[in-house]
Amino acid sequence: MRTCEEIDALQLRSMLQEMERDIALIDVRTAAEVAQGAIPGARHIPLALLQFSMEQLTEDKPLVFYCRSGSRSAQACAFVTGLGRRNVFNLRGGIIGWAQTGHPIAPMLN
Repeated sequence: MRTCEEIDALQLRSMLQEMERDIALIDVRTAAEVAQGAIPGARHIPLALLQFSMEQLTEDKPLVFYCRSGSRSAQACAFVTGLGRRNVFNLRGGIIGWAQTGHPIAPMLN
């Protein structure tokens, strides 16, 4: 059984600094939650629409999912790893953990 790896905010920050353009950072929260701010560089694909949006995730780059606290993004990870996708990560603590460690939150640009 394939599973995704849990990473924390510091590990994500390190990944983004090392290989920013080579990571697909996916926010699976609702549009209302995203309107309150997002991790810079993230793309918004609500969890409820993920199964219909897989064509957007065809690049062979690491996928990092996040939500508010890490639960919905864990579901997203389970879904895509169930389809055979590798190199999938879940942000433990979600955007709350990201913000609590002092990392930036900004309006989503896309």
